[in-house]
Amino acid sequence: MGGRLVILGAGESGTGTAILARKKGWEVFVSDLQSIKKQYKDALLHHEISWEEAKHSEALILNADEVMKSPGIPDWAPVVKTIRAKGIPVVSEIEFAGRYNQAPTICITGSNGKTTTTLLTGHILKKAGLNVGIAGNVGSSFAWQVAEQKHGVYVLEISSFQLDGMEKFKADIAVLLNITHDHLDRYDHSFEKYIASKLRIMQNQTPRQHCIFCADDPVLQARLVQKTDGPRLIPFSTKQVLKEGAWTDKNEKLNINLNTEEFKMDILELSLKGRHNIYNSMASGIAARLLDIRKEVIREGLSDFQNVEHRLEPLGFVRGIEFINDSKATNVNSTWYALESMNKPVIWVVGGQDKGNDYSGLLELVEKKVKAIVCLGKENSRIKEVFGAIVPAIFETRTARDAVKAAYLAGVPGDVVLLSPACASFDLFENFEDRGRQFKQAVYDL
Repeated sequence: MGGRLVILGAGESGTGTAILARKKGWEVFVSDLQSIKKQYKDALLHHEISWEEAKHSEALILNADEVMKSPGIPDWAPVVKTIRAKGIPVVSEIEFAGRYNQAPTICITGSNGKTTTTLLTGHILKKAGLNVGIAGNVGSSFAWQVAEQKHGVYVLEISSFQLDGMEKFKADIAVLLNITHDHLDRYDHSFEKYIASKLRIMQNQTPRQHCIFCADDPVLQARLVQKTDGPRLIPFSTKQVLKEGAWTDKNEKLNINLNTEEFKMDILELSLKGRHNIYNSMASGIAARLLDIRKEVIREGLSDFQNVEHRLEPLGFVRGIEFINDSKATNVNSTWYALESMNKPVIWVVGGQDKGNDYSGLLELVEKKVKAIVCLGKENSRIKEVFGAIVPAIFETRTARDAVKAAYLAGVPGDVVLLSPACASFDLFENFEDRGRQFKQAVYDL
């Protein structure tokens, strides 16, 4: 394999792919419409890889044998349309790196819970002594790790954008956590197209591979339960007892039954709290059992895992008011889980770049739990329109500092200030991590 590979986007996945391709004998050219961060520029220079920034030169792009498109670039970008019109194949980093990877892969997707489940699964496998690479949409680039490290197993968080460019790649273990409305702006506002993208996690799988899925998710229930071809399906549920898979019972036990071997532990022992985290824990536990990880190791890993930054991250108290950073909640469903887990009056910090959100599913929780709303975004009219009748106290802010100040002034001891935006961050911040860190710093400065 070889030829000329053009890479669009010089971020983590683009730079990692460039390094892998160079090592495998490809002629590589990297093109980024934005300026390239110094760390990636230095890596490209070190590996003697040609690049350009702040432009796309068609003469240097359209002579490619293949193009790797970074996940942040939509299919409707003009340069991508031109490339496809020329008949040049466009793939994702996962597809490209998968050609050179010999290690088993656990591939995790879903609208919510991907990062937590990926890191939790990696945590358990590392406890078992495996040489684990954690990559994809979290950690360092999958391609970069394949190029420079030799892992015994990979746990990959895979977004729908990365799935869209996968053709021949095959997951050894696929995990489908849930499918709810998200990123519809990238899918012509079609939920069906988004569902089809997520289900690509199973493509090319045979009965020798496995797909772990949430049997309580209505979309997955409808699409997978009657499925007779493809991978061996292993469900998990908090609502029904299963013959095989994972479930919770009335005695507050988490049960995993695979190949007639049973594993049980108390839900109270799980380090991650909340119903959504029971799902994440069950998915990770099944994946570990499929790799024959010992039950004691799984129990220990599920008990001592520390949650990820920006996901229901407790920041402490200021004069009796609790602050929680859930900046990673970039869609409505994720925020629903956050609000559902709150047991104090909530001052809700919400807003950002709306992705075609339907907020109606939050109305009952907001009416019951939210005493004030602090909007953090450039355009907040939809939030005010939907929630104005049930939450009379709504404040508008455009910086994390102002949002924290407004929330603090609206609160009294015993309240909780919850940043759970239900929106993307790109209107005011570089990404959700930047939003979360600015929020945290503002809390610490109070």
